[in-house]
Amino acid sequence: MATDYEEYEGDVEVDDTEISFTEYEISASPNDFNVKTLVDFIGSGIVKIPGFQRNYVWDIKRASKLIESILIGIPIPQIFLYEQGKNNFLVVDGQQRYFTIYFFSLKRFPKKEKRFELRKIFDESKGIPENILNDNAYFVDFNLSLPEHLPGRKNRFNRRNYATLSDDDRTAFNLRTIRNIIVKQNSPDDGDSVVFEIFNRLNSGGVNLKPQEIRTSLYHSKFYDMLYRINMDKNWRDLTPKETPDLNMKDVEILLRGFAMLVNHEKYAPSLTKFLNDFSAKARKFSDDQIFYLESLFLEFTRVVCTIDKKIFFTQSGRFNISLYESIFVALTEDTYLKSERNIRLTDKSKVKQLKTDKEFVEATQSRTADTKNVALRLAKAKAILLS
Repeated sequence: MATDYEEYEGDVEVDDTEISFTEYEISASPNDFNVKTLVDFIGSGIVKIPGFQRNYVWDIKRASKLIESILIGIPIPQIFLYEQGKNNFLVVDGQQRYFTIYFFSLKRFPKKEKRFELRKIFDESKGIPENILNDNAYFVDFNLSLPEHLPGRKNRFNRRNYATLSDDDRTAFNLRTIRNIIVKQNSPDDGDSVVFEIFNRLNSGGVNLKPQEIRTSLYHSKFYDMLYRINMDKNWRDLTPKETPDLNMKDVEILLRGFAMLVNHEKYAPSLTKFLNDFSAKARKFSDDQIFYLESLFLEFTRVVCTIDKKIFFTQSGRFNISLYESIFVALTEDTYLKSERNIRLTDKSKVKQLKTDKEFVEATQSRTADTKNVALRLAKAKAILLS
């Protein structure tokens, strides 16, 4: 298993910053839905996956284990649904389980490199269209991958799929009930703020969620929708380690850092985690015009730097350096941003090379990277060298 974010240098430091929340009055009612009903809920658009949820990340073995549990009657953890309105629910905990059941019923398992794209298709189509489902570029057959033999007998479900189950097993699977807790916010009357808090508290103890996944649940906004959008920009993808977005939103976190430093670097103080949280909260109030401007500025930035060097943000070790990215981004866009213009400042490859080999700059990217002094030094050095 690859280490987390191994393609990147300069990760966000994780701290124990506490956030204070409003008191809520909620109602929570248990409902036992059978598998067929849950699958129908997705197909009809009654149940949705909110934008702050991460992509589907389970592998075939973990997914197969869940399906086997359902087939043999072992209870699985409950699913939490948030009631937005009549026949309108959001999955706030249990998405991986829900999607596993959904994909198995469709007899297809999503390819890892296509899951970000499939999520977008799913949101737009209220499910997976038949032509995409049958496209082997997106899916493989969902054949259960289980231990071939159990103690004293053969595992009869190994390599089976929904279509090849016996009629009795398929019926038992469809009728198996799963506990769903339906949560509804009664007060305060501020929309659906509790949904983010529920998601955070249910998931923050898990080892699989990354800082940005928690952050995006708490501060989801039109600004964050823009981050997801520009994360798919072809030029940006050419500048990052992978063609496809990171399933744990590391690249979204990098985009957030760039904008936070551009807009608020003069007020920066550790911890970096709190700095990004505060900026995310502030961004929830950005107007549509502000968001459109930041998006346009970023797209012009990626267009320009792609003409300089598509490895511009990589160090000699071959890894994408986050501090290098945010330094170059701020250096080339700050003057334009302050003037509300769109034509960014230009530089060239030789100046970028000079920045990457500058002793003080390099030291500020290798240790105590979140210190106020080192952040200020990196940005000052980048402006002085790149714009000279």
